[in-house]
Amino acid sequence: MKVLVVGGGGREHTILWKLAQSPMKPELFAAPGNGGISQIATCVNIKATDVEGVVSFAKENKMDFVVVAPDDPLMLGMVDRLEAEGIKAFGPRQNAAIIEGSKVFSKELMKKYNIPTAAYEVFDNADAAISYLETVSYPTVIKAEGLALGKGVIIAESFEEAKAAVNDMMCDKVFGDAGNRVVCEEFLTGNEVSVLAFTDGKTIYPMVSAQDHKRAYDNDEGLNTGGMGTFSPSRLYTDAIHEECMKNIFLPTVEAMNKEGRTFKGVLYFGLIMTKNGVKVIEYNARFGDPETQVVLPRLKTDLLEIFMAVADERLGEITVEWEDNAAVCVVMASGGYPKKYATGFEIKGLEAAEADPNLTVFHAGTKRDGDAFLTAGGRVLGVTAVSSNLEEAITKAYEGVSKISFEGAHYRKDIGRKKEIVF
Repeated sequence: MKVLVVGGGGREHTILWKLAQSPMKPELFAAPGNGGISQIATCVNIKATDVEGVVSFAKENKMDFVVVAPDDPLMLGMVDRLEAEGIKAFGPRQNAAIIEGSKVFSKELMKKYNIPTAAYEVFDNADAAISYLETVSYPTVIKAEGLALGKGVIIAESFEEAKAAVNDMMCDKVFGDAGNRVVCEEFLTGNEVSVLAFTDGKTIYPMVSAQDHKRAYDNDEGLNTGGMGTFSPSRLYTDAIHEECMKNIFLPTVEAMNKEGRTFKGVLYFGLIMTKNGVKVIEYNARFGDPETQVVLPRLKTDLLEIFMAVADERLGEITVEWEDNAAVCVVMASGGYPKKYATGFEIKGLEAAEADPNLTVFHAGTKRDGDAFLTAGGRVLGVTAVSSNLEEAITKAYEGVSKISFEGAHYRKDIGRKKEIVF
């Protein structure tokens, strides 16, 4: 069975690593892949956003199944095109991927179907947004409507910061067309948690919980990044909170998308915040989160390929999805200067020494292969993931792995797995 995974980051490496463990023994391909992925799959030089290139490759090489992992190709309708050619694919169609592609759509969906979220206003004019921001309390949140590589959300501590964020997004176009409209919303105080879920539009199977570290530096300081590390499970996400989320958020979201004629099939990511007034939705993503995937999938017992195929065939309710009773921690090793300007092309040393521990896996995010060597090729370079019976041991093992790896300018947080908890 031939399986193609679209994408070339840490998320895709993790997905392919898990697919390689399938009893179906699939022959794996990646477009475009990366250095680490090249060890377990055949990498083809096609950009993840090249819809026609991917479709042509899948047809010509008789792919049996395609997993579209990143947000951009989903929003470009890659799943629609694959299905139109008779190729089975995993991921939401374009009209459902809008739940991530447009923050305005997702906020209006939540408002219409009474799914708890922060109060908000939408603006397509910078002057009007700035006038509104003179009337709100701070901190407040400014979001570019479209996709911005996880960096289109600004928490403004003052009116001056908010005004600068609006000008950056709407006037200077730092996120391109993603900033044509902005969402200004209230800042919620609470503890954040990520819950990803498999769904075929009829059945929903939430995955084990995770918590992300978005800021570049320890103690949640510095700029927002695509994620500097994650851990699973959340210490705060109890069975009672899970039941609350199933009743008020997870099931209502799937049902809302069905009612809108936008049935969602794939992975639906719920970015949640636990406030004193209950759990609310911060954001939706239409795919696996990165680096949440690096701590969630290592805990999955069920065959991932079986789940993917069941979702595509709308028979998810016929299988059981099971999880290990353990913990996982991922520490991201990034290039110096990330998320701002950084240099690449440095040799990565110590990978074999780190992976000598059977409970530790190094997922490649921004790497390329150069003969027998691996070189840095992106902002986030590696996700060093450890699995253990409990979080404390997993944290220790992950940092032991990090200590064995080196490359010029390597930068990582020292406090992954230790979130500041807000007590109400």
